[in-house]
Amino acid sequence: QVQLVESGGGSVQAGGSLRLSCAAPGYSYRTYCMGWFRKPPGKAREGVAAIDSDGRTKYADSVKGRFTISQDNAKNTLYLQMNSLKPEDTAMYYCAADSLDGGCYSFPLLAVQYNYWGQGTQVTVSS
Repeated sequence: QVQLVESGGGSVQAGGSLRLSCAAPGYSYRTYCMGWFRKPPGKAREGVAAIDSDGRTKYADSVKGRFTISQDNAKNTLYLQMNSLKPEDTAMYYCAADSLDGGCYSFPLLAVQYNYWGQGTQVTVSS
């Protein structure tokens, strides 16, 4: 069973920064993709950023140039550095993971391609 635990959410003013972490103890896929998704209030879940075991990254247009996804393989931890935050970034943020053998290789920002999810961490950006 894959366990994903997010942390680092909080409240920040517009223009501020936060760094989200996703710990994945015991995650053992040799080839994988991992992603960050978010669900704004009253809206559908959307893909934010993804990275695979080869280091390829993919970002939603709305966060390009502001958010950076990275990973520390030694710590089995995924990160999302969020800069220049905007009120529209307010959402519950989720970490997701799956084997690269699945559909996440072709569609890294599509939530249905991921089978493993964390519980989420809330990010609130005030104007």
